[in-house]
Formats: sequence, structure tokens, C-alpha cells
Amino acid sequence: MRAGGDGGLPIKLDSTSNGEFAPVPLPEDARRANRLAAEQASVHARRLGLSRRAFLVSSCGAASTLLAMNQSFGQSGRRGGFYALPPQAALEPELAEAHLGGAEFIFDVQSHHVSPQRPWRHRSRFWGRTLAGFPFADCGLPDALDCFSAEQFVKEIFLDSDTDLAVLSFVPEPDQDAAPLTIEEAAATRALVAGLEDGHRLLLHGPVHPGFPGELERMAELSERWKISAWKTYTQYGPEGRGYWLDDEERGLPFVERARALGVKVICVHKGFPLPGMRPEHSDCRDVGRVARLFPDVQFIIYHSGFETGTRERAYDPTAQRRGIDSLVRSLQENQVEPGSNVYAELGSTWRFLMRDPDQAAHALGKLLRSVGEDHVLWGTDSIWYGSPQDQIQAFRSFQISEELRERHGYPEITPGIRAKVFGLNATRPYGIAPEEVRRRLAGDPIDTARSLYAEAPDPSFATYGPRTRREFLSLLRLSGGSRI
Repeated sequence: MRAGGDGGLPIKLDSTSNGEFAPVPLPEDARRANRLAAEQASVHARRLGLSRRAFLVSSCGAASTLLAMNQSFGQSGRRGGFYALPPQAALEPELAEAHLGGAEFIFDVQSHHVSPQRPWRHRSRFWGRTLAGFPFADCGLPDALDCFSAEQFVKEIFLDSDTDLAVLSFVPEPDQDAAPLTIEEAAATRALVAGLEDGHRLLLHGPVHPGFPGELERMAELSERWKISAWKTYTQYGPEGRGYWLDDEERGLPFVERARALGVKVICVHKGFPLPGMRPEHSDCRDVGRVARLFPDVQFIIYHSGFETGTRERAYDPTAQRRGIDSLVRSLQENQVEPGSNVYAELGSTWRFLMRDPDQAAHALGKLLRSVGEDHVLWGTDSIWYGSPQDQIQAFRSFQISEELRERHGYPEITPGIRAKVFGLNATRPYGIAPEEVRRRLAGDPIDTARSLYAEAPDPSFATYGPRTRREFLSLLRLSGGSRI
């Protein structure tokens, strides 16, 4: 599977945001990488006797783009990480496919879409205007919000990428009339992509917003009626912009204890990426280690791994200010939570942002693999906000931490075994999935059949969705009132 389009590149480096953070302009070497990749795509296409479009959609197109990134980042002295590809992969399809094709079991534990045809688009001051203001309108459909639909979700996630399983998550919105996706609509999407007799390609979160009336009471219905697989919460989010800690007695502990009582003991919590209009302190991970020790039978999946765009990822320093991924590392160390515990670190939006900076990417991945353990880093992409996640998949398939940083900081080499764990095998433990049994049963299901037909004439978009500039982002906040994300 490939992701691509006539005017774009198969691996996307841009300033697009998922709406949770202001877009960060691309550094010059990332812009140069895009220019080099565009120039080289034309040259390589001519050498292979292909149209530019045909070349970009091929594995060689992706390899050529990643090699251009190596070239540009190397010129700037950013060599802490790199995309491990032989130069010949830009011109040899079999070689490119051998490095970027992959056969891993890919389980994306963070994905999104909305239901375009609902009253929320008129009732919700934030979501109705924000989503319509995303450059998603570029997808070509008459109604921009249709670009976020279940049908587009299936195409971007399951046809234009190698994703096998996904978890459909929710944005923070307790008012169901204003929510861009309800549990009923999420369940309908799950049915759309159903492929197992006793399960689905798509698992569901149950959104919980402790502090709002009726939220904890509603958890029983989410568990019993809708058969959710995990809970999703935002500790930054609450009434009057007041967040909470997972281990506070007012909101956090009652929530965790309710989850345990209902038997759904997987909690996915947004950490990092401070939400606009919300107090930023609750994006810190200081409560993660504490609550993990209190509830060793509960699995805590830390969305975004605490990453913040305003904090540059470097080697962990226990004496430095607690920010970004270091806040997660420090919380685990201070509470004697060892690697391989009940804490998992997720990469949604984090990896996509780090693709533009191989030095930060190397430190971020190296720290996570050491602190939570190579069996506890989980693959997530935050797509459909960014379109197809295939470029994220291909970039991770080839990324490597430099030998210098591995020797200096004790980071592991990213082996094929580690990649396979991160891509999907690790997530099977908290979600109780047997990957080989899943793959056996998925063979020949509706999505598998559609993939086979689609592969004969793929039509990926290379589209990227989300605000690309700070002006666009602030415009969305003004339209929405800036009161919630």
C-alpha cells in the first residue's frame, strides 16, 4: 500500500497540527528536504520511464523521499537518527519494497473520524467551525466535513495504509449533542469494518470526562452495551478549564476504581500537547507513576508519551526541568515503576512531528524504549487528522538511532524485532488480542477483499489535514471561542 498524490510527496514533512497544538514552522533543513525530494522524484521517474505520479506512488518514491531527508538533515549536522536505506532503493523497486514494504502486524491504537451529518455541526461552536476550517477541504468532496467521514476513514486507514487493526478514539466533548462522534456512531463504524466472528478490525474507546455530571455513571453503559475495549480521558480537560490528576481523590481515583469495578482495566490518557484554553499543568505526567503503583492491575496507556512541541527532546537529565517525555521518564523513576510494568507509551502525533528532526526522534524513541521498555511502546498515528498514516509507517520502518547516540546514552538499536513489537505486537497485551489468530480470521474479510481490489488501481491522495500555520490555528480558536479542544 502506498500514499501519494500528483503534487505532493509520499512522506510528508509539514507544519500541520492535529488541532491540539499550534503549528510549528518547518526548519530550513526540512524545507530543503522537501525541495530535494521533489527534484529527485522527477529525475528518478524519468530514469525509470515512469510518470511522476507512478513513481511517487511506488516504493521507490517513498525511498527517494526518505533518502532526500537524510541528505538534507546530514548537511545540517543532524545525524542522531537517520532513515536506513541504501541509495539504490530510489531506483530499484524490489530493494525499496524489501526495506519499506514490511509484513508486520500493525495495530494503530489511536485513530479518529467524525460523523458529518449531525446537529453538532450547528450546535458546537468549536467543532462545527474548527473541522470545517481545517485544510481537509482539499480532499475534493463538496462538503469539507465529509472528508472526516467513516467512509473516508476506512479508505485512509485500511486501504491507503498497511494498518491491520485500529482503535477509534474520541475528542473531549461531554455534551453528546455537540460531540462530532458519539458512541452510537463509533459502533456503526465498527460494524462497517467488522471482520471477525468474535471481534472487529476496529476497537472502541469509551470517553470519560471526570468532573462533568453523570460521566462516571455512564461508564456502565459504555462497557456493557457498547463493549468498549478501553477508556479515553483527558486530564487537562474539565469544567471551567480545570483539569485533574489520575490519583486525586475528587475525580481521578473514583474514575480508576470505577474502571476496575467494570472489568475494563485499560485507561488511555492524553498527556503532553497542552490543550488550548486549558491549564497546562495537567499535561504533565507526574501522576502516571503514582497511579501505576496504586493500581498494578490496571494498564495505563499514555497518549503522546507526554511530548510537547515546545520542549526539545534531548538525553534524559534527572536534574533538568520536568517537561515533555522527560516528565514521563521521571515519574516512572521516582515511583520505582520499572520497564515492562503496567505503563505503556503511545506515539500518536509525537512520531509524526519527530519525523522532521532525526536528533529529537532518536532521543525520544531511545528514552521510551529504555524507560517503559521495548515491549511497552505502542503504535498510534492520530489519523485521520493527518490523512493516511502510511508515510508514518514507512518512515518508522526505516528509522534508526545512530551508533554514537546508542553508545553514549544506552539506547537500543531499532531492530526488526523491536519494530514489530511497536507496530502491533505490544498492544496485543493490554487489549487481549492474539495477532496470528486475528490475521487468520481477517484473511478474506470485507476489508481484505476491498484491499485486494483497490491494490489493482490505488488512488492515494498525499493529502495532509489540519491547520498548517499559526494564523490558521489561531483563526480556528477565534471561531470556536477557544474554550475547548
